[in-house]
Amino acid sequence: MKKISLGKSGISVPNLAVGCMRIEGKSVAEVQEIIQRSYDAGLTFFDHADIYLQERGGAEKLFGEAFAGLDIPRENIILQSKVGIYLPDTYHNNERNFFDLSKEHILQSVDESLERLQTDYLDILLLHRNDALWEPKEIAEAFDILETSGKVRNFGVSNHTPIQIELLKKYVKQDLVANQIQLSPAHTLALDYGFSVNTKTEEGLNRGGELIDYARLHDMAIQAWSPIQGENGVFFNDSNYKTLNDKLTEIGSRYGLDNEAAAIAWLLRIPDNTQVVLGTTNIDRMLNYAKASDVQFTRQEWYEIYQSAGNRLP
Repeated sequence: MKKISLGKSGISVPNLAVGCMRIEGKSVAEVQEIIQRSYDAGLTFFDHADIYLQERGGAEKLFGEAFAGLDIPRENIILQSKVGIYLPDTYHNNERNFFDLSKEHILQSVDESLERLQTDYLDILLLHRNDALWEPKEIAEAFDILETSGKVRNFGVSNHTPIQIELLKKYVKQDLVANQIQLSPAHTLALDYGFSVNTKTEEGLNRGGELIDYARLHDMAIQAWSPIQGENGVFFNDSNYKTLNDKLTEIGSRYGLDNEAAAIAWLLRIPDNTQVVLGTTNIDRMLNYAKASDVQFTRQEWYEIYQSAGNRLP
């Protein structure tokens, strides 16, 4: 399993992360199998959020119960969680959700996550989404408390723009190690603008097109979430993405990959510290994706896949 560095922290992690959003509803034994087989394959990075999923923190609680019954040292895995979205009811009740990056909410959420995960510390804490009412000074105070107490060892963001990160960095003293964003061969907004800057095309509109270059400039990892999602769900075997899937199959076969693993390899070809968050709970599919960890497509192959998704170059 290929390793990358997260920020300037010196922490070395696999370039594939196990997303735990959808483990809720499985039995403890099933989750133990996911953790153990992932761990045995070198997938030692587990991504959480305090809101996942039907029950607030349900995925964290189940993971904590499952991990406690395994003979895996805590220091041998990386636990990442996210805070900042307040859900009074269920995950999908968006009408009552709101964002909260207040000092009180951050500190309370971390304490609750630690209790559910049955651990003393998080390796990484991300701010899940930006809060229009945020006070970066408060966040800095929360980060200092969490770092000093040993509850959180590294910090980062998720779904934040470069200017939001710059504002945050004005106050926090900790290195921000990652920005987790939506990115896949069928969702390329973080790439399109960079090709078409200063043009009158649709692609020339900046919809997050500086996220990747900003991260590279500041030694932040890009964590790609929903790596197999298009605008209407999973794009594999979707007739709307036939050209993309055919191209993924064609190029992937040169490296012993199917179209699904080829999509992961395409993301990992983005230079510097790119990490893909795998959202599946099917362990066989996860291990199939792991085959992409060390694959490097050629530049021509990468662009062929990009354009097969309907993307245009100027």
